[in-house]
Amino acid sequence: MIVGIDAHNLEGNRTGVGRYLANLLREWSKLNFQFPRQRRGSPGAAISNFQFILYFKNEIPDDLPKSNLFEKKLLQVGSTAKFVHWDLPRAAKKDKVDILFCPGYVAPLCYKGRIALVLHDIIYEAHPEWFNWSSRVDKILLKWVSKKAAQKSTMIFVPSEFTRQEVIKYYRVNPQKVKLTYLAADLGIILPPPSPRLRRASQSFPYKGEAEKLKKFGIMDKFGLYIGSIFSRRYLPEVIGAFGRLAAEKPDYQLILGGKDYTRARNTDDLIVRENESLGRRAILRVDFIGDSDLKLLYSACAFFIYLSDYEGFGLPPLEAMSCGAPVIISDGTSLKEVAEDAAFLIKNNSDVEEIYRAMKKIVDDANLRSELIVRGRGQAAKFSWEKCAQETLSALLNA
Repeated sequence: MIVGIDAHNLEGNRTGVGRYLANLLREWSKLNFQFPRQRRGSPGAAISNFQFILYFKNEIPDDLPKSNLFEKKLLQVGSTAKFVHWDLPRAAKKDKVDILFCPGYVAPLCYKGRIALVLHDIIYEAHPEWFNWSSRVDKILLKWVSKKAAQKSTMIFVPSEFTRQEVIKYYRVNPQKVKLTYLAADLGIILPPPSPRLRRASQSFPYKGEAEKLKKFGIMDKFGLYIGSIFSRRYLPEVIGAFGRLAAEKPDYQLILGGKDYTRARNTDDLIVRENESLGRRAILRVDFIGDSDLKLLYSACAFFIYLSDYEGFGLPPLEAMSCGAPVIISDGTSLKEVAEDAAFLIKNNSDVEEIYRAMKKIVDDANLRSELIVRGRGQAAKFSWEKCAQETLSALLNA
């Protein structure tokens, strides 16, 4: 079976879709399992009977897993729209792929072969007022193209039951073709459990040498953490306000926000400057992008990780934080609670600065609660596996 893959999200700095695809490829490169093949009555299909053709737009990354299963093709197209809707389908047709796997919300509308589409969420359809539209044209095209792609696809993969129900509700597709495959914490992020001697519930630097490494971010002692793009639906102004109250009581604590700011009207950096001026120190810090090696360090060293949102398709950062032993604070809703279950501290009202402040303070002050959340979080993260996700995805592709 030949599986064509739109791999352009692996190029450049990887977030969301790129990291999802990178984890699937890593697992597909090393697995050796057999699937029950329900079509055509054949007894089964081994992983070695698959061929993957990875189509790239501008460059082929040099960190891809080495495997004879993967053939890489560079189409050298500047425009993403042209790549997706013109060059990609032409290449897939020429290579006679059995199914085209499109991991990033859209698929070529002119392609007449079988398509497997991945929808990580459909916030642009369910709540367009919350989505970060780059232009009016984008606002029209993304909604239209994504919906058309979903309706014509042979199969749709989603990362949570919440997203599955959203896709069925808004796109009115056959529920049987919407396949749930849970994601997992990035294997490159997960750390071994720290020893009790080094990881005390009250401290912020559990590993030797961390303090020096974290100084490049401006972190001087204990800190809270947020990782993810900054959108209005993620309540960073409220988080900043709540932490400002905590920082006024605890001058040895800081908060670092890792992610680009897309809020526009409510500029996050301006809020940070004002809060820091009020506190008289650099209590709150922000950087646009954090690489995997630094993510490991930040997740494992933070006093707490906070991720509030009105809408998430899955919520990978909280799961990554749990896998590294961080106590996590999340919203009580959408996919976040589905993924975290009882392993996180839940916020009922994202707009309530007082409730957010109390959650931060309780975790910082209550060593028993903190330790309990760390243990529960690691246990919850262990339930999710990229190996399982990769196997279920490939099995579904086989029987599409």
